[in-house]
Amino acid sequence: MTPSLISQVSLAHADDLPRLFDVWHLSVRATHDFLADSDIAFLMPFVRDELARVTAERLLHVLRADDGVAYAFLCVEHARIEMLFVHPDQRGSGAGRNLVQYAIVKLQATAVDVNEHNTQAHGFYQHLGFIVENRSPLDPFGKPFPILHLKLAENG
Repeated sequence: MTPSLISQVSLAHADDLPRLFDVWHLSVRATHDFLADSDIAFLMPFVRDELARVTAERLLHVLRADDGVAYAFLCVEHARIEMLFVHPDQRGSGAGRNLVQYAIVKLQATAVDVNEHNTQAHGFYQHLGFIVENRSPLDPFGKPFPILHLKLAENG
């Protein structure tokens, strides 16, 4: 059995921002096939600003390779997982699972939102004990990408 990566989670630094943006971009390209290039381009400035903000506020947690380069990251605010992205080369490695466990155990996360069309993410969180609480027909930008609001099941 692979040892838990929870002990390997560290805080992101400003120097990590270009790499973290790349992880986000590559991850979205690999998992959000329902988004057009124009949708991703629309999100880019927002994501850059949010990554800088949460890093400055010490809310961004990362997993790093042996060379110190970040390959996955997590942000939790107000008990909600706001960001979880894993570099496509690390998908299936347990990085996402371990970051969610870290979010639950260390950061008291109990909720997460996922795009309804991102069935992989929905299945991933469901496997980890999250259930659908409700649904919004539009994303936070008012675009027609429905959002599933998940919460950690009582026995999760």
